[in-house]
Amino acid sequence: MVRYFGQIDVSVTSAAFIVAMALLLQRGNPRFAQLSSTMFGLFYVGYLPCFWVKLRCGLAAPALNTRIGSAWPVLLGGQAHWTVGLVATLISVSSIIAADTFAFVGGKAFGRTQLTSISPKKTWEGTIVGLGGCIATSVALSRIFLWPTSLLSAIAFGFLNFVGSVFGDLTESMIKRDAGVKDSGSLIPGHGGILDRVDSYIFTGALAYSFVKTFLPLYGV
Repeated sequence: MVRYFGQIDVSVTSAAFIVAMALLLQRGNPRFAQLSSTMFGLFYVGYLPCFWVKLRCGLAAPALNTRIGSAWPVLLGGQAHWTVGLVATLISVSSIIAADTFAFVGGKAFGRTQLTSISPKKTWEGTIVGLGGCIATSVALSRIFLWPTSLLSAIAFGFLNFVGSVFGDLTESMIKRDAGVKDSGSLIPGHGGILDRVDSYIFTGALAYSFVKTFLPLYGV
């Protein structure tokens, strides 16, 4: 397990201060647009993703003893590492993958009504199919992992993952449209940049962590 001391907030805040000072002390007349866009970039790709670390390592309460937990490989930490944080992370990541996959397939098969002008290829039909696939995945895995034990909590967790996935995707589309580019980069042939592949995860980690900490105070047991 990655060693986690809970000091990510301090690191990001310190980085924001350093970046702000560098902008303010540069030659010429710094513009507020430079400062605001830089601060948002630090928040967007620096602060928000750290919630995945909090979700995975910060929720260290032992998960219920399932067959999977008792047989968790020693190379991955053994049974002691089968925690609520690990289970929540697995469900959240799987739900996002399901949401993207089902939305793509549903959009191709049934897509007629445009969801938003920000991303012309996204349709309401595909979004609805993606939502169904995301919730179904969350519920199915909750039955396998025995977490969360409440069906309503599993549905809510799936819905929240879907909202975070869509919002992250549309936010990245808005950023690219404003910059006048099709992809965030060319690192991955045929897929664009890394941000094009992880945009659905940017906000979801924070939402998943907040949901478990706030609405499942007993960690869903």
